[in-house]
Amino acid sequence: MSERAATSGSLSSLREANRSLVVDTVRRYGGLTQVELAAATGLSTATVSTLVRELLAAGVVETTTTTRSGRRAQLVTLAKRVGLAVGVQIGHRHLRVALSDFAYDVLAEQSLPLPPEHRVDTSLDRAALLAVDMLERVGADLEDVVAIGVGLPAPVDSSTGMVSVRGIMRGWDEVHLGHVLHKRLGRPVFVDNDANLGALAESVIGAAKEYRDSIFVRASHGVGAGIVISGRVHRGFAGTAGEIGHVQVDPAGDICRCGSRGCLDTIVGAQALLEPLRANLGSVALRDVIQLAIDGDPGCSQVIADAGAQIGAVVAGLGMAVNPQCIVVGGELAETGEVLLGPLREAVRRRVLLNQIAPLEVVPAELGQRAEVLGAVLLAVESSDFSGGGAP
Repeated sequence: MSERAATSGSLSSLREANRSLVVDTVRRYGGLTQVELAAATGLSTATVSTLVRELLAAGVVETTTTTRSGRRAQLVTLAKRVGLAVGVQIGHRHLRVALSDFAYDVLAEQSLPLPPEHRVDTSLDRAALLAVDMLERVGADLEDVVAIGVGLPAPVDSSTGMVSVRGIMRGWDEVHLGHVLHKRLGRPVFVDNDANLGALAESVIGAAKEYRDSIFVRASHGVGAGIVISGRVHRGFAGTAGEIGHVQVDPAGDICRCGSRGCLDTIVGAQALLEPLRANLGSVALRDVIQLAIDGDPGCSQVIADAGAQIGAVVAGLGMAVNPQCIVVGGELAETGEVLLGPLREAVRRRVLLNQIAPLEVVPAELGQRAEVLGAVLLAVESSDFSGGGAP
């Protein structure tokens, strides 16, 4: 490649990154003048002016006249797009689908239980049927859907829509999930890890919306984290950033699904939490243990508190590396409130260097169990901004 071509490609990538930065900033704050946009993004006013003209021509943003400090200014807001987005969260034991407009107002939502080790074809069929059913309920059809976002409890290579680590979801390896669902519904499909989507939703419309750098911890049947840096989800190469469930915490521990020994998931995953309770409670599900802990059962509360401390110790290491302003804790275990959050917060605070200027906040997820599916909706909306509605 010639030096001129390489330079041209670099400039093109920089312009695209700046376009995305402007759109993300407008989305985060709802509307800003061009001067405010320049201050918020760090771009020059001339660059912002050029980018706003391009985005206006592309129908991505709108401008209206407003007044700031007694002077007329152009307020930049996202264009009111006509269309719908579908968010799909496929968990270890449940499926959740949401239908939303581009203002993130959910028009319909439904969830279904899934059997253990559920099959990829059956689960995607159910997701497609739920999406079509909800569209019918609101008087819309598939042509009204601009894009579909899908979240999985596994690392995902977003460029292919495939699970990027073998064995995490048995039977789902080597499947181009975006292509499969696109064939079923005929709409563009974008796939990501569920913790990344929880991080996206909480950073845009949830507990971390006031912060540029945050971590979202999802504690459920397994544990994962989503990392937001400068307002953007950091996925890493092939999507394995934030996979804290596979950090080794016990070198002599059990073999994990990933093939390694003593991962965090083997200590705080659903099976590990249920095992010490079977002698007293018999055969119980994670949902039962969570409810019992909420009701004050001492054994269930202790198991979840121990899990919180273990998760917090690993999250502290991630916090030291990333230095976020906020850690948001979500997932089913977070429904127990301070039972989980208290020990997790204390473990983080013991291990993370105290920042006198900006102490690290550890807070519950504002969006609760809907964070991941709402993140899938946001993924669909954001991915369609510059996609032109083409095939995935």
